Amino acid sequence: MKRFMLTVAYDGTAYSGFQVQKNSRTIEGELNKCLSGLLGEDIHVIGASRTDAGVHAKCNKAVFDSETVIPAGKLAYALNQRLPEDIRIQKSEQVPDNFHPRHCDSRKTYEYRITAGEFPIPTRRLYSAHCYYSLDIGRMQEAAAYLEGKHDFKSFCAAAAVVESTVRTIYFVSVEMQEEEIVIRVCGNGFLYNMVRIIAGTLMEAGRGKWPPEKMREILEAKDRKAAGPTAPACGLTLVKYEFL
Repeated sequence: MKRFMLTVAYDGTAYSGFQVQKNSRTIEGELNKCLSGLLGEDIHVIGASRTDAGVHAKCNKAVFDSETVIPAGKLAYALNQRLPEDIRIQKSEQVPDNFHPRHCDSRKTYEYRITAGEFPIPTRRLYSAHCYYSLDIGRMQEAAAYLEGKHDFKSFCAAAAVVESTVRTIYFVSVEMQEEEIVIRVCGNGFLYNMVRIIAGTLMEAGRGKWPPEKMREILEAKDRKAAGPTAPACGLTLVKYEFL
């Protein structure tokens, strides 16, 4: 038995998230189905990041065990012939038998994209969220700086989430304009349920002048989901980089 790792890119628009759900179409479900058909085994992948419904990824990771004799590097080619066109394997490789993507130190980077203005841009609707208010990028970046470092991010975690600890380390948060979009880029050692989307929604509140940037410190100290801004729509979020340390 050998363990393999896939680097998976997907457009999450048509899926109910990464993790298998009963009576719902998911990324994990498609991978399991196509791998099982290809290899003639009952395959169940383990995903590194269990992205939410509608969230996209350029580089999520998934591992699985198999007796296959297909060379590791060729699995990507064979699997891409079976997967739907909105899921593509970017790389397939063999890893140590005890490797688990969620049990090792890693660094993840997400991008959240926003269009702002009187009217939405239809060609960007699947991959960015639209804000009808004008946003001050300088205020957003000033607010974002308060999030960097090791903090208790309970205020930025969906209330229904069950986790052992809400403490996470954010290495950097940037806010910049790229063509017609505002891009929030967040890099950390791990993220809570809806954390990046809540960060995005909160930074948008600062950007439209609802509260001053320094209020971010107060929001962190509150450790209360109600203190932060709204959860931004899933469509604007993409996992863009995944590094094992």
